[in-house]
Amino acid sequence: MSQCPCGSGNTYNQCCRQYHDGKAAPTAETLMRSRYSAYVLGNGAYLHRSWHSSTRPNKKGLMQLPPTEWLGLEIVRTEQGGEQDATGTVEFIARYQDGAQPGELHETSRFVKEGGRWYYVDGAY
Repeated sequence: MSQCPCGSGNTYNQCCRQYHDGKAAPTAETLMRSRYSAYVLGNGAYLHRSWHSSTRPNKKGLMQLPPTEWLGLEIVRTEQGGEQDATGTVEFIARYQDGAQPGELHETSRFVKEGGRWYYVDGAY
């Protein structure tokens, strides 16, 4: 794969693959980007692992993601979520095509860091 789906400008192997393979994302934004890439690639197992246990949905649902063509990710803003923080917020817009219908998901996501790992908690639309 050439460019990473997360829009970093790096290749997938230089970017999100390392997190999908088990390395801890250093920031909340990095986790957000790697989760977007997981949606693009249909990697439900990573989505499940990176979702906080207090809000994590059923694994079976994540393993059967609906066929959606993801078109791009735009990070609007981040608050905290750095390497030394315990919580963080990332606002993003993810554009997609669902059949003939274009759309976008505009969400402000909350993240928490536990045991040296960032986890997605939930999001407000």
